[in-house]
Amino acid sequence: QVQLVESGGDLAQAGGSLRLSCAVSGTTFRMNYLGWYRQAPGKQRELVAEIIHDVTSDYADSVKGRFTISRGNAKNTVYLQMNSLKPEDTALYFCSQGIGGPQYWGQGTRVTVSS
Repeated sequence: QVQLVESGGDLAQAGGSLRLSCAVSGTTFRMNYLGWYRQAPGKQRELVAEIIHDVTSDYADSVKGRFTISRGNAKNTVYLQMNSLKPEDTALYFCSQGIGGPQYWGQGTRVTVSS
């Protein structure tokens, strides 16, 4: 059974940094997709960053140059380094894993950015 557990969400000031972590268990070698998504109050869930086949990464335009997705050496952790935070980054952040796209989700970790 695939399980994903996010951590690292916190209250931060605008311009600050946070690093989110996602611990993955129960995965298989077929799982070639990892992603971070977020959902702000009253808005739909949106893609923040993703890694496909451990090679290709992609980012939402709103976070390019500020956020970086990466995997730990043991491949069972995925990180989201968030720099130059803005109030509009406030949201519940989810990690996801799957085959070719998001299939399994964690419960989320909350990020609040104050101006």
